[in-house]
Amino acid sequence: MLGGKNSVGDVEGTVPQTAVRQPPNWRSTYVRRLRLVDAGVVIWAVAGAYAVRFGFSDISSGNIREADYLILSGTLVIAWWIMLELWGSREANVLGSGSEEYKRVIAASVWLFGLVAVVSYALRIDTARGFVGLAFPAGALALLIARWLVRQHLSLERRRGQSSSRVLIIGGPYSAEHLIRSLRTAPAAGYLPVAAHLPGASKGSSALEKLGIPVTVGDASADSILDVILDSDIDAVAVSAGVNVHPQDLRQLGWELAARDIGMILAPALTDVTGPRIHTRPVAGLPLIHVSTPKLTGGKKVAKRSFDIVLAGMLVLILSPLFAVLALLVKLSSPGPIFYHQERIGLRGTTFKMLKFRSMKVNADAELEALLRAQGSSDKPLFKVENDPRITPVGRVLRKFSLDELPQLLNVLGGSMSLVGPRPQREGEVALYDDAAHRRLYVSPGMSGLWQVSGRSNLTWEESIRLDLYYVENWSLMGDVLILFKTFKAVFVGTGAV
Repeated sequence: MLGGKNSVGDVEGTVPQTAVRQPPNWRSTYVRRLRLVDAGVVIWAVAGAYAVRFGFSDISSGNIREADYLILSGTLVIAWWIMLELWGSREANVLGSGSEEYKRVIAASVWLFGLVAVVSYALRIDTARGFVGLAFPAGALALLIARWLVRQHLSLERRRGQSSSRVLIIGGPYSAEHLIRSLRTAPAAGYLPVAAHLPGASKGSSALEKLGIPVTVGDASADSILDVILDSDIDAVAVSAGVNVHPQDLRQLGWELAARDIGMILAPALTDVTGPRIHTRPVAGLPLIHVSTPKLTGGKKVAKRSFDIVLAGMLVLILSPLFAVLALLVKLSSPGPIFYHQERIGLRGTTFKMLKFRSMKVNADAELEALLRAQGSSDKPLFKVENDPRITPVGRVLRKFSLDELPQLLNVLGGSMSLVGPRPQREGEVALYDDAAHRRLYVSPGMSGLWQVSGRSNLTWEESIRLDLYYVENWSLMGDVLILFKTFKAVFVGTGAV
C-alpha cells in the first residue's frame, strides 16, 4: 500500500472523487479548436472538389447522379473528420511539437481514401476519379497547413508559459538538473518544469535551486514520493535517470498517477538521440531501449548524394539570372574578383576550396589576425569580428540574406559539400576541436544545417558543436528536407547573419 492514501487495488474506480484530477483546460480547449479547424478544412476540400468537378448549377435539377454525389460528399466529410479522431491526430501528447501529429493526419487521410477506392472497386460503384483525386490532395495539404498555423499559435502561448503541462521532475541531482535545462530549451514541446524531488538525496546536494524552482528531498519510498506529488499542482511526473527508487515502487507509483490522471514520463540518460534510432523491445516485462548506430553508408549515402545533385542542379538553373545580377553588383561595388575562394576542412579532415561571392575588400584575410587580437578572440573557436570593417556595403546585404553563399551550390555539385551538413570551418577552428567535435567531420559539410536554422552566427561554440553532432548522429533524408524548408525562413528574415 502507498501511505494509506490509496491502495494499489483502489486503482479500478475506488479512488476518492477529490483525488481524481481533471485534464488541464488548455488541452480540451486546443482539441476543440482542432476539431473546428479540421471540420472547416474538410468541408472546404470536399465542397471545392465537388464544385470543380460538377459545378453547383445542376444541384436542384433532380438529377439522381448529382444527388448521389451530394450524399457521398457529406458522408466523406463526416468520415474524414472521424478518421482524424480515430487515428489520434488530436491527442494531447502529439500536439505542439514533433512530426507525429502530421504523420497521423496523413495516415488518417490515406486510409480513408484507400477505403473509398476499395469499396468503390468491390461494389462496382462508378465514383468520379476527378472528384476524389481533387479532394484528397487538397484536403491533406490544407489539413497540414492548418495544423501548422494552429501549432504556431500554441507555440507562442507556450513561450509565455501558458498551455503547457506542469511537470514535477524526480531523479538524481545531476540528471534532474540536466532534464530541467533541456525542457526549458524547448518550450514549444509543452513541458514546464515547476518543481523537483530528489529521493534519497541530502539537503543542499544539488545546484537545482539556481534554476529558480522549488526542490524537495526525502526518502526513496513510494509513500514519500506520492506525498510530494499530491502536494503539488502538476499535470505530469518526469522520472529522470539516477532516481533511487525500487522498481516495484515505481510501478505502483505509475498506477497511482494513472488513477489521478497525472501523466508519467520516463527520461533515460540518453542525449541528442532521435526517435528513428531508438527501438524498444520488451524482455521479461522490461522495456529495453536499443539505440542503433548511425551510419551514412551504402544506400543512405547514395540517396543523400543523389538528392544533393538533383536539387543543387535545379537551383543552379533556376537561379542563374540571380547569379548574373549578383556577380555584376559585386564587380561594381569594389575592385577585385567576383568570387572568393577560402580553404575549409571537409569530410574526414580533407581540405577543399569553398566558393562565395566576394563580400569583403581585397586582402581582407591579412587583416583578420589583427582584428581578432583587438577584440580578444584570436584564441577562441568560431572566429567572428564584430562590426567587421572589411565588409563592403553590397557584401553586407549579401551576407544578411546569405546570398554570398549561393556559389557553394557548385561545391555541392562537385562533391566537396552537401546541401545540408555541419558548418564548414577553417583549419584554425578545427585545430581547437576536442575528441567529440571531431565527429562532425564524419559527414560532408553543408551549405545549411541545424546551426543555420537555430541562430546562425548568434550561436556559441558549444551550441554550434552540439547541433552539428546531433545532425551527424541522427541524419535522415527527411530531416534534410525539413532543414532546407527552415533555411528559407531563416535566410528570408536574415536571422543571425554576419
